[in-house]
Amino acid sequence: MAATTRAVYPEASSVQDGRLLLGGCDAVELAAEFGTPAYVMAEDDLRARAREFRAALAANHDGPGEVIFASKACPVTAVLRVFAEEGLGCDAASGGELHLALKAGFDPARVYLHGNAKSEAELAAAVIARVGTIVIDNREDVAKLARVLPAGARQRVLVRIRPGVDADTHAAILTGHAESKFGLDPREARALADDPPAHLDVAGFHFHLGSQLNDPTPYRAAVGVLAGLGERQVYSLGGGYAVAYTADDRPPAAAESVAAVVEAAHDLLGPGRHLVIEPGRALVANAGVTLYTVESVKRLPGGARLVAVDGGMSDNPRPMLYQAAYEASVADRFGAEGEPATVVGKHCESGDVLIRRTRLPEVEPGDVLVTPVTGAYGHAMASNYNGVPRPPVVFCADGEARAVVRRETYEDLGARDL
Repeated sequence: MAATTRAVYPEASSVQDGRLLLGGCDAVELAAEFGTPAYVMAEDDLRARAREFRAALAANHDGPGEVIFASKACPVTAVLRVFAEEGLGCDAASGGELHLALKAGFDPARVYLHGNAKSEAELAAAVIARVGTIVIDNREDVAKLARVLPAGARQRVLVRIRPGVDADTHAAILTGHAESKFGLDPREARALADDPPAHLDVAGFHFHLGSQLNDPTPYRAAVGVLAGLGERQVYSLGGGYAVAYTADDRPPAAAESVAAVVEAAHDLLGPGRHLVIEPGRALVANAGVTLYTVESVKRLPGGARLVAVDGGMSDNPRPMLYQAAYEASVADRFGAEGEPATVVGKHCESGDVLIRRTRLPEVEPGDVLVTPVTGAYGHAMASNYNGVPRPPVVFCADGEARAVVRRETYEDLGARDL
């Protein structure tokens, strides 16, 4: 008997006789085939989110517009290839992300190069690749571009501002406030746009307020700052659209968030502008889960349980960095009633706690645990702490599974040794 999963799991998932299926693939069987930890992504969810954002922008904006994937959220070549196929552009924040975007097949004209500390080598690579837009973050970007551009050439750019707008999110992912490391003061940005050097074609302005934003109100304040900088054709309004990490989270739907941002742009900037939105997390987070194997279970005084798994802060550092909350389920007893439990990792850190409060049925070593909403910033931020090889990335669709990133080996850990 099939049943639906909770909202935080991929849409392309279901439960059959208590067993979790991801893209039609049994989670326990996936763990046996690919090992654990493993990042598993429902390919159909990636495509559905891309189409959802494109449709939302088209439904609310009758002028030119682009949906750009903020690739830092999940810089996996196969994921990037899906979004290129779905007609998205790509936001690259480093030379490495630019390399992956081009490898995945993005049209260079649809690539935006970001970053607050771009090296001359990164800018030269973007110029050689004919990247469509470079986002100017500081005066040094201007000088470096002058050195790497061919004589007489001009580069299309946006100028990033820090609008001085706070938003309700964790301080570590807040980027638009007055003391942010990102962007120029609005007055300096306007001066550059009004009188650019000959090698820059300033198409417009960019801002980004932060990540995991539930309230669209700050966007309107930031767009208001843009409106005071003089009339331009292109405005990139950033991303930061929130997702649900637990069943208690109630972020606005993508269409609702996009509608609010576009409405602010129409009201304050006027019609007909080329609007760019840059979702990252919202395109990939709920498409992915992480599979773990339970290694030990401890009972503490008072009855609390510590469930230790074979991964942890090396494959998901977000709970340690941002106090991010997650849920967990047992893959072959999905939805079973449970008692409080804390899920901890295998690393030599007391802070290696993946989930401080969840509910699990009785578990024992060998059980497969599933943590949803790990499609964003899991693979991207993974490390080899304690010499733990990084997990594979597995795509599932129509009952078929394939690894798109292999698991690292112990030999890989020393592959760069000289």
